[in-house]
Amino acid sequence: MSARKLAVQLLDRTEQEKSYSNLLLDHALAQSTLEERDKRLCASLYYGVIERRITLDAVLSHYCKQPLRKLDRTVRNILRLGIYQLLYCDQIPARAAVDASVKLTRSCRKASASGFVNAVLRSFLRDDCRIPLPKQPEKAMAVEYAVPEWLLKKLLDAYGRERTQAFLADALQPAPRYIRRNPEKCTQEELEQALGDRIIPVAQVPDAYQLHAGDIRHLPEFQQGWFYVQDLASQICSLAIGAKAGETVLDLCAAPGGKTCTMALQMQGGGKVLAFDLAQSRVGLIAENVRRLGLTNVTAMQGDAAVYQPELAGADRVLCDVPCSGLGVLRRKPEVKEKQPEELAQLPPVQLAILENAARYVKQGGVLQYSTCTILPEENQKVVAQFLAHHPDFRLCPVLPEWGGVFAEPMLTLLPEICGSDGFFVAKMQRK
Repeated sequence: MSARKLAVQLLDRTEQEKSYSNLLLDHALAQSTLEERDKRLCASLYYGVIERRITLDAVLSHYCKQPLRKLDRTVRNILRLGIYQLLYCDQIPARAAVDASVKLTRSCRKASASGFVNAVLRSFLRDDCRIPLPKQPEKAMAVEYAVPEWLLKKLLDAYGRERTQAFLADALQPAPRYIRRNPEKCTQEELEQALGDRIIPVAQVPDAYQLHAGDIRHLPEFQQGWFYVQDLASQICSLAIGAKAGETVLDLCAAPGGKTCTMALQMQGGGKVLAFDLAQSRVGLIAENVRRLGLTNVTAMQGDAAVYQPELAGADRVLCDVPCSGLGVLRRKPEVKEKQPEELAQLPPVQLAILENAARYVKQGGVLQYSTCTILPEENQKVVAQFLAHHPDFRLCPVLPEWGGVFAEPMLTLLPEICGSDGFFVAKMQRK
């Protein structure tokens, strides 16, 4: 099977199953017999089409006489793949992109559409591959940055045009990969010597590095638990809670366990971190990370963050990283843009319920921290404000006062422009 055919099959499955792209791709490539070069091509094309779907569909709508929704799903994805290569893959000759797309119709058993696919792609090529932008500025911006108009409006209302453009432009770039050193297994010098020029220290975040490597699962240092993958935003969130040796810390929505591990390492093996997740299968992910890193002060178990467990009351610190729209991680999960506004409207009541339940576990003087991987105010500041209005026994406090600047605010919205992290939100509160 070719890289392009696998990409089309994955695009079809993504539409049908509404699966996360990274999970679907990882599984498919693990089962594939493709060479590494072709696996990289498949991943690039698959993610690229998902990221740029709105732009690609704007082009296809201009060149197809019938509505795109009436096209056969596979034919539609073959066309998207072809347009994507013509627009964004400079290393692939235009003729090769067209010819490969026509061949795909035959290998995917859609031979009757070969002439149609050929005609659409060649028409676009004759027009110098110009993207037909609407005349209205916001509609044109939605096409240019491949974002739904309803979401663009929310971002513009919250952040203005300049910051919105910067965020959306970043979302269309490859996501950097960050790791965190495990001080229980290696020193800074040992890790830097072992990984060499594959890592770059992050000045703002101690023990954090940007990693440039392929599949890290085969690296001896990863297998031995010297480091773990965690975006800077999650590292900052975990450090902000300020866990100390001897304390009891609850992580209520913990999987896959990165924040759990960072907090546990802060405690230098003392105290205990109780990590919960609603799905038992995801609890296994937490346990696997804990085992590989050699942590002895973590217990992972199944639990509903919205259901009170009285035996957990009296915790020193409680983290609730609640389910959210995920719009802060667009550059990693571009299919998040496919969510409907009705889905997002259902989230704040769930988020508030988890936060209110989490508050019941916090002892007097203890810390309650709320976080999301979205940047929409209705899931962030508004949820916290609603909580505080009904819980006067809690007060906001600085997230990371020792870092200064935006990090010293009690409610911190991280954008890629600040430190290169994903979009993220952290609010830190203390029980009076």
